[in-house]
Amino acid sequence: MPDTVPAEFRLLDERFRDLDGDFVLEVLHGDARKSEGPAYFAAGRYLLWSDIPNDRLLRWDEITGAVGVFRQPSGYANGNTVDRQGRLVTCEQGNRRVTRTEHDGTITVLADRYTGRRLNSPNDVVVRADGTIWFTDPSYGINSDYEGNRAEPEFGGACYVFRLDPSTGDLRVVADDFFRPNGLAFSPDEQQLFIVDTRQEPSHIRVFDVAADGTLSGGKIFAECDYGRFDGLRIDDAGRVWAAAWDGVHCFDPDGSLIGKLLLPEPVANLTFGGPKRNQLYITAGQSVYALRVTFNGARYPESSAR
Repeated sequence: MPDTVPAEFRLLDERFRDLDGDFVLEVLHGDARKSEGPAYFAAGRYLLWSDIPNDRLLRWDEITGAVGVFRQPSGYANGNTVDRQGRLVTCEQGNRRVTRTEHDGTITVLADRYTGRRLNSPNDVVVRADGTIWFTDPSYGINSDYEGNRAEPEFGGACYVFRLDPSTGDLRVVADDFFRPNGLAFSPDEQQLFIVDTRQEPSHIRVFDVAADGTLSGGKIFAECDYGRFDGLRIDDAGRVWAAAWDGVHCFDPDGSLIGKLLLPEPVANLTFGGPKRNQLYITAGQSVYALRVTFNGARYPESSAR
């Protein structure tokens, strides 16, 4: 695979006109089966992501450009994020659990059961400023042995969105009316939560209001996908939603209007912002991981208020 490929920003609305950046995508890695779950570690200046079917986590070093295996086996890791203490939080599809990698490298299991029953296969995860961990739990990792371990679901086919308070161990369902919940992200002020329903037709993003106690309300459809299906998503500092889709990354104004696209040569699974100014866009797509310097910045979230 070449070191770079062309990047095309497609203007669909005047509000997208100044949202662009480099006109080539840097290919950081091109030898995966299915790249997912990018997470940028600012302190170490490196990027981690999942190669799900190969059951491994990979690591790219920003200083040297070297790519290596961070962990294998990884429990068929999918979504990853960084908590407010700089620790890795991972959705392990194959192990049907959410874990945290401590600073010394040990792994803490945060959640693997709800009401005594095993989770389906945690998919994507975000951490709020109060320390709570929010994750989606569709069935992709137990549907077959391709990206997990085939098994029977223990919730009668239900796929939930969960909120975990790691300080107390309290795990609760915050949304139970999704067909296949997937990517999720908070608005910059964390007062709204955007959640993808990948397999509902058409694939769409819903938006919820978040109460002080973590209760969700609302849930209206924010946007529908016009090409394939949505997967992961991120929010920039102006509240725009950037969603992974089959033809690239779709950009939505805070009012839900599709204003532009960043087109890629492979279906996009997920993305994240990184770099010192949060203006480096990292994208996991098919076999590859891409990097692009852009003219907009990822959301700056409230400082940690964890107890």
